Amino acid sequence: MFPPVDLLIAFSLFALITSITPGPNNTMLLASGATFGFRRSLPHMFGVTGGFFIMVVAVGLGFGALLAAFPVLYELLRYLGAAYLMYLAWNIARPAASAAGGLGAGGGRPLSFLGAATFQWVNPKAWTMAVAAVSTYVPQEGYLVNVVLISSLFAAINLPCVGLWAGCGSLLRLFLDDPFRQRHFNRAMALLLLASLYPMLKYA
Repeated sequence: MFPPVDLLIAFSLFALITSITPGPNNTMLLASGATFGFRRSLPHMFGVTGGFFIMVVAVGLGFGALLAAFPVLYELLRYLGAAYLMYLAWNIARPAASAAGGLGAGGGRPLSFLGAATFQWVNPKAWTMAVAAVSTYVPQEGYLVNVVLISSLFAAINLPCVGLWAGCGSLLRLFLDDPFRQRHFNRAMALLLLASLYPMLKYA
């Protein structure tokens, strides 16, 4: 049995708000759009949405319960995520990255589909979104079908939201044509990325 329409509307609003508000993914996509342009940021965008879709399905199929049963595993993921976010922030802000682009491991490449998809598994905001989506909006009747339905709807809403951030970044490219402005923009994005760690550290 599919969820009632009012539940789907409420979930769609939840998915929209959580997908479009600032967080590690959107900050990175803003920087990627500004540095590499919208087209080259497409694999990053699809990686975010695809990786998150798989995460929501995994949580629905029991991975969330596994984390609840073994809190140390969740803590490990949290700190791995924090370490990776600090690495990405450094990669964006360092002077060499400012000149050649800063999101890829080589300093001059945008984040790949696989890199963005894998990042979801150490992204604290993504975990919070996935667990809340499954625990709040998936009815028990027809559970497996509804897990896939909710995951698919979340992905359909998430993709244009993250695309908006990459698009806004690409609109800044003319303004950031100057190396001085590019360098300071990259540093600002790195600081915002580090600021996204605050909720995780606050409640650690």
